[in-house]
Amino acid sequence: MALKIRLARGGSKKRPFYSVVIADARAPRDGRFVEKIGSYDPRLPKDSEFRVQIDAEKASEWLRKGAQPTDRVARFLSKIELDGKPIVEWAHGDNPKKGEPGKKAQERAEEKAEKAKAAAEAAAAPAEEAPAEEAPAEEAASE
Repeated sequence: MALKIRLARGGSKKRPFYSVVIADARAPRDGRFVEKIGSYDPRLPKDSEFRVQIDAEKASEWLRKGAQPTDRVARFLSKIELDGKPIVEWAHGDNPKKGEPGKKAQERAEEKAEKAKAAAEAAAAPAEEAPAEEAPAEEAASE
């Protein structure tokens, strides 16, 4: 059985509260779990000691048994020290493509650039010929 240390959402609408649980990876987020080892209240200020409460001994015991923490829980566990060192070494992920637009947005941007370029070329080309063509039309209109 693949175990995860993850968050299970509780609380009412617009008032989130999470339990840090050990659960089977196949179980639903708020479904069955093996053991509750802590809690997380995102509504509290970041410097509050009650925002994240995790039993460090239980967490390290489950990690030794092979449970894998989710990214958010790993971030919490990296701030908790047991025997002078963090329970989990967590490093910020690197996603260089995060800010890039998707395929469709890139295609739309290319089409827009092509249309703008074509419009600029069309505006530049008739500007040279326009005075010569407009002069006879003006003479005919003045008669």
